[in-house]
Amino acid sequence: MDIISHLTRTVSPAVLGDDRNPAKKNLLEQFYAIFAARLADNDTYNRFANENIARDDQGFYDRVWTDGAHRDQIARELAGKHNVDATAARGLIAMAAPLAYHEIKSLAGTTPVPQFLNDNLASYQHHIPVWASTVLPAGMIAGAPAGARLSDTVSTDPIRREEEEKGSFMKALLPIIGLIILGALAWALLRGCQDNPEPVGTPVATEQQAANDGQAVVAADIEPASLRIATGENSELYACRMNVGNETLQSNVMDALTATFGDEANNCRADVDDNFSIDMPAAAQLASILPIVKNVPNASMLIKGDTITVNAPDAAALDKMVADLQAAAPAMTVKAEGPLDEQSEIDNSLTASQAAMDNLGQDPDPRDVARALSLQVVNFEVDKAVIPEVNKPLLNNTVKIMQQVPNMKLMIIGHTDKTADAAYNMKLSQERAQAMKDYLVAQGADPSKLMIKGMGETDPIADNATDQGRFRNRRIEFVVYDETANANDGMVISKSALDPDLNPLDSDNDDLMPDADDRGVNTTMPNPDLNPLDRNNDDLLPDSDDPSRGTALDPKANN
Repeated sequence: MDIISHLTRTVSPAVLGDDRNPAKKNLLEQFYAIFAARLADNDTYNRFANENIARDDQGFYDRVWTDGAHRDQIARELAGKHNVDATAARGLIAMAAPLAYHEIKSLAGTTPVPQFLNDNLASYQHHIPVWASTVLPAGMIAGAPAGARLSDTVSTDPIRREEEEKGSFMKALLPIIGLIILGALAWALLRGCQDNPEPVGTPVATEQQAANDGQAVVAADIEPASLRIATGENSELYACRMNVGNETLQSNVMDALTATFGDEANNCRADVDDNFSIDMPAAAQLASILPIVKNVPNASMLIKGDTITVNAPDAAALDKMVADLQAAAPAMTVKAEGPLDEQSEIDNSLTASQAAMDNLGQDPDPRDVARALSLQVVNFEVDKAVIPEVNKPLLNNTVKIMQQVPNMKLMIIGHTDKTADAAYNMKLSQERAQAMKDYLVAQGADPSKLMIKGMGETDPIADNATDQGRFRNRRIEFVVYDETANANDGMVISKSALDPDLNPLDSDNDDLMPDADDRGVNTTMPNPDLNPLDRNNDDLLPDSDDPSRGTALDPKANN
């Protein structure tokens, strides 16, 4: 596939938002080519190859081009070429760089990024402008003779002639030189195919193949994007999880969920990471798929790759759901989930978890460690919090990895199904999370790097009406603590369940601001100083400006 087309489709919408200015779109296209050429240089890439680059790291662009003069030239040239304000151009570039980096890494898969970009040079080389040779390492573009310059055009722009010091004669030669270079590249590629029949780099589909498939090509080891939902007794959205490769796909799935389930879709948790595919084959049919599942109480559905797996407690409803989904998404494989095989589920989970751990490599991303650990099924005995023997070898390896990543902090979260009462389930989930921490610490893990949380039955990932759903809800989950500390530890908790209040007159102590369950409080008046009777809202306890002066509430009454 064309790398520039891919980045335009995935990154540009995130950068531009509702701004559909074609000049800015073309500016970004040309920047992607320059950026890719820069990343194709090993020395450049190796400076930050081991960094965990955040998607909103707008300082990343400065680390790719450490020379401020080069950064200024890129912004100035692109702004002038596409008639965009220079300040706006700098902002667009800074936003686009980390997002483009993640997309390129996702496409490269296990292939080193510089190698991947050099192997697929032809997909972006013709977008590189003439002037960019001054901001790119000399000789890094394979097939370009010393001193030769590449095309100055973007495929979506008409050819524009630029004034050059050497006059019209040299301008006339540029197309010829370009044709010679392209011919040389074509001959080299043909010769390479003859001499080396086995591909070396990550395969890239042609534009025609991409058009036929309707899918972006992703490295083979990238996990398929997935969506798992479950409905409740009243067909409400009871549980929802998605794993996607970028914000664009997340937004598309969320739009479909919201259209079907309304505000309930806001409780859907998303893991957005370049370990997952940026495409979901069923995404285009979600508007038809989701209402079918919504109409079946206590139903569950998993979309992963090109397969849809569903379940429901009512056999007739399940059969109808399978038939309706197959009609709505004929290109997908739709199947009913089979009977629960606990041992097989456990064995498969441990295999998958171990494989993920083996692929972490040196200096792994803590999120990948947490994700690998969460793949395992920890099948506690009924009413017990003792780590099963079958999980211990994997956990022992985990301790070694944690010792190699000293800055990693993990939250261990216990979950239950809904079989017992809520209070019992909460206590049991906490005990199981604690048992997991205790075991890891006994094997050498730093206890200060492990936190625990019990969620009881409050955060399901499946229905509680089937054996399969209850089995999946009984789980231990690992998350990176630093990423979740400011967001209720990464858990989606209902508004009525958690809202710690500092209002001492709140009878239920469950809200941040006074409301209907508070005693004697004006519900329209925020009260950050803790005293709901303080007129001026300026002190911790009533004093001379309060109507309660002289009462038992006012310690200053005799002053």
